[in-house]
Amino acid sequence: MKIDRLLSIVILLMNRPLVQAKELAEMFEVSVRTIYRDIDSINGAGIPVVTYQGANGGIGLMEGYRLDRNLLTERELAEIFTALQSVSSYGGNGHNLLMEKISSVIPPSQTDAFRSKTSQLIVDFSPWGLQGPLEERLTLLKEALEEKTTVSFDYVSADGHVSHRLVEPYTLVHKGAAWYLYGYCTQRQDFRLFKLLRMRTLVKEKQKYSRQEIPVQDLPWGEGWKEAVNLLPVVLHFSAEGRHLAEDHFDSEELEPDGCGGYTVKVNYPENGWLYGFLLSFGTMVEVLEPEHIRCRLGEIAAGIAAKYSSHT
Repeated sequence: MKIDRLLSIVILLMNRPLVQAKELAEMFEVSVRTIYRDIDSINGAGIPVVTYQGANGGIGLMEGYRLDRNLLTERELAEIFTALQSVSSYGGNGHNLLMEKISSVIPPSQTDAFRSKTSQLIVDFSPWGLQGPLEERLTLLKEALEEKTTVSFDYVSADGHVSHRLVEPYTLVHKGAAWYLYGYCTQRQDFRLFKLLRMRTLVKEKQKYSRQEIPVQDLPWGEGWKEAVNLLPVVLHFSAEGRHLAEDHFDSEELEPDGCGGYTVKVNYPENGWLYGFLLSFGTMVEVLEPEHIRCRLGEIAAGIAAKYSSHT
């Protein structure tokens, strides 16, 4: 991503008097023209970068100028490093160079303390087992985002309907243990959120697009689904055999012991397909005590599942 590249260039210039534009272009796998555009962006941010001509020329910081290494504290650098580690855990290998440059800013006397801070929190977005097609989609979409090119794919909706989409990609979103693409759908003439696991035959097209400004309040992955008007109070009972599931999914302060080794949990959830799938994932380890209509609906779903499998016996 461009911001990663700009920060990497700045850190390189902090540690080296001169760098060749060609060397930077090869390092970041972009054109020399792109490097010079990056230099203009860095200059626009108030950091005086100068291009020196001649056989011994190159790109460097203006003579007499030094970037304050205390612009970011050691703790802030550690937090940035940790965030980059998290992104790199899933198709983010391009961040490794930036992580290396951040490490080079840390004085040798503080290296051990810095490593300690950056290993206190590990966030790994990758799933257990092989990543396969999902990682390939992420890589392709990142390329499309960088190049500002449209993508096309067949999309399977929650009800199984398949439609072909041509989308201008804007943002990759990781939320609720799943990856999504937020982009402008040319068929719907509006922005949509697409789950990557529901995409088929993803293709990066040659058609370019110009990004629109999106108001922050219009972004769909905020907390709107948790607004009071969308919430429904749900009372769950976990059996003694399922107490480990309750402890894995709920805070200890939410768990009320039932005196028999199990727990009662009172939570607020939006009533939608996710809720029923979530409750069914516990199998017989959980029972919905309230509300009654959710109990009934789960019973209907369970009966349908039982009928489907009993028909083969």
